[in-house]
Formats: sequence, C-alpha cells, structure tokens
Amino acid sequence: MRLAFVAIVAVVAAGCDASPLAVQSDQPGASAGLPGGPPVGGLLSCSALPRDSATVVVGSEGGILQVGPHVLSVPAGALDGPVAITAVLVPEPVNRVRFAPAGLAFREAASLTMSYANCGVLATLWPKQIAYVEDDDGGLAILELIASTDDLLARRVTGGITHFSSYAIAW
Repeated sequence: MRLAFVAIVAVVAAGCDASPLAVQSDQPGASAGLPGGPPVGGLLSCSALPRDSATVVVGSEGGILQVGPHVLSVPAGALDGPVAITAVLVPEPVNRVRFAPAGLAFREAASLTMSYANCGVLATLWPKQIAYVEDDDGGLAILELIASTDDLLARRVTGGITHFSSYAIAW
C-alpha cells in the first residue's frame, strides 16, 4: 500500500511545476539550488488569489486583520495608539500581502499567517517561510527571510513581523 502511494506521488510530482519564481535576493546562495532540494530563496509559485483588501483600525489593545486567507494579529502594546491598517492582496502568481501605512513599526512583533492552500501539491514538500519583499524592476526582490513556522497540514506559514511592507511566501 505504501509503495502504491509513493508511486502515485512520484507520478503526480513528475507532472507538476512547483518551482519557485525567479527573484533577486540579497540572501547568500539565494540563486543556487541544493542538490535534490528546492531552489533556495525563491518565492513559492501559486495560482493567483482574487483581488482583496481590508482596513481595520488597531489601537494599543491590539487587533486582527484578515485579507483573503491571510491573517495579521497585532498584540496588545504593539502600537501606541489607533492606526488604520490596510492589507492588499493583488492577483499574481505568488501569495503576497502589501501593508500600509508603509514603514509602520511595532514595539512587539505582530504575527502574520499566510496560507498556501492555493499552491500546488509539491508546495508541501519543503519548509516555507515568510519573506519581506519589494517590487524591483517588474519583479520581486527578497530583502529578508523571516523566522517562520510552517504548518504543513493546514498549509499555512506564520512569522513575526516588526514593520510594514510587502510579505510573500518563500522556500
């Protein structure tokens, strides 16, 4: 039975493209792949999510903002006072959320949970993490990889962010 399952997975894997998108990165070795593993430092390729946006006023008591399948949780004490926080999901072949106001910093890290349920089956083979990204000449550049926890069963990854910008899911 196990052998049959492995054979089915191998056939499905051969017919799927789970390669990450090519990106520029300041991370050492980001453009190189590991033998037998995924390319390092690439963004996870997914089907485009529908356009969505949400705005919530979050104060010193904290709060939660959901945009599409992604959730930002701001802990109590992370902000001094009320701030209107906007999250934008743009249809593209990566799971990315843009936050505003740009440059907003938290006194305590906020928790960002991003879903990759809309990504191929092979997305579960290697650990994912959240990447701080910026638009760079028509593409996305990874500026920083965030320490993250990958929940393979729920197909989502969670990391702590300390400031606003754009974040995406990376290998």
